[in-house]
Amino acid sequence: MVKKLTAALLACSLLLALTACGTGGMVLRNPASPAASAPEDPVTRSFTDSLGRTVSLPAEVDRVALSGPMAQIVLFALCPDRLVGLSSAWTEDAEAYLDPAYFNMPEIGQLYGGKGALNLETLLASGAQVVVDVGEPKGKMAEELDALQEQSGVPFVHVTATIDTMDGAYRMLGELLGMEAEAEELAAYCASVYARIVDILGQVGRKKVLYIAGEAGLNVIAKGSFHAEIIDFMADNLAAVDEPSSLGTGNEVDMEQLLNWNPDVILFAPDSVYETVGADPAWQTITAVQNGAYYEVPMGPYNWMGFPPSVQRLLGMLWAAKVLYPEAAEYDLYKEAARYFELFYHCELTREQYGKFVAHSLPE
Repeated sequence: MVKKLTAALLACSLLLALTACGTGGMVLRNPASPAASAPEDPVTRSFTDSLGRTVSLPAEVDRVALSGPMAQIVLFALCPDRLVGLSSAWTEDAEAYLDPAYFNMPEIGQLYGGKGALNLETLLASGAQVVVDVGEPKGKMAEELDALQEQSGVPFVHVTATIDTMDGAYRMLGELLGMEAEAEELAAYCASVYARIVDILGQVGRKKVLYIAGEAGLNVIAKGSFHAEIIDFMADNLAAVDEPSSLGTGNEVDMEQLLNWNPDVILFAPDSVYETVGADPAWQTITAVQNGAYYEVPMGPYNWMGFPPSVQRLLGMLWAAKVLYPEAAEYDLYKEAARYFELFYHCELTREQYGKFVAHSLPE
């Protein structure tokens, strides 16, 4: 990845020279003003990220670039008006509830993953003052970010975020962006939802569950993988394999293995085989299908169960608790979803929109 980006950076060297001078956020004072004798605000400040890297940032950061979809989901909630672009475009359905200014933001690309390399020409032209990565620390990420930072002149930072540390991630981002109050509201929400789910799980026995994906319905999100984090947390994930995939597509298995696991509940990914299993004799031999205990994960604007595995998993946890443990999840899911959309997507979720999201997703 770094080699690809280095080539792009060399091609953009002139552009970098022109833009680097305009991204420092220098604060100048009028010598004749009463404040002239006071100490000036620092031109830069230091910030230590989750990898222990200390980077130099402008005193005020108001132009933020994203490393990928996970960062996009997290930071869109906190600072949509500071983003210089999107790592990946919204789905067409999102246009119905997002402000046009947000829906039509330019697409820059992403550092990690397979959906388009980061477009450094666009990044540099944007005047971004920092590139933020959010999520799981990977391999030699510290060295890679250091290299990109040195080559581009733009600071790169990583903020680790797992489902149980999302509140802390928002507080760190609040410090990064000078938005402590706004970040605290989101952090408090994350902590509250997590605590509520922990309380529900303390009242119930864990259901035996499979999360199934793929056009043939033969891919499982394996126990122990990063993508299975909330499935493992909320249920007995039966998909134990020797080498859990790190990809959102999961591990491929066969129908015999699904029959051997024989789950109590199946959660089908959007665009999998939910629509057809009820009439398929092979699937009818599985207890969950026989009992009608299979559901399609809500999708809008992202998969609620976390593909990519970002902060929307909190909404997925509220949904999954309602599906798996309705006797303990005594809340109005529409009201919970509406509150989430208000906080994280800055929009009002109508009952009609909500109804489409959960059409195949809740017990009758």
